[in-house]
Amino acid sequence: MAIIIGSDAAGKRLKDVIKTFLKDNNHEVLDVTERKDLDFVDSTLAVVHEVQKNDKNLGIAIDAYGAGSFMVATKVKGMIAAEVSDERSAYMTRGHNNARIITLGAEIVGDELAKNIVKDFVEAKYDGGRHQIRVDMLNKMC
Repeated sequence: MAIIIGSDAAGKRLKDVIKTFLKDNNHEVLDVTERKDLDFVDSTLAVVHEVQKNDKNLGIAIDAYGAGSFMVATKVKGMIAAEVSDERSAYMTRGHNNARIITLGAEIVGDELAKNIVKDFVEAKYDGGRHQIRVDMLNKMC
């Protein structure tokens, strides 16, 4: 599993903090916006397209508030994303909704909270079972 990460200019500093945190915890990280100063639309699409290359990949898209990246990610057919600003939501959206991408707002969450959010998202596993009905409904959209 690779964790795909990307940001627009407003999210670059937080992206670098999260990327270092993930690498320090032995995760494979691919930064799709490493040398680019992209708009949140382009940076999020880069994350989404790379996540879609492998069913085990997860993604993190960061902009100023998380909302723009969320709107972009959910426009892509078959992509389930969640805008999160707390650990529990990150964990539950993975476990119950099989979200493959979370979006974060660099002006909303601080460094330590962002690390905790990412940790819970990455460590969570999809529960399946009764939740699959909802996931199937989401995947039929777009």
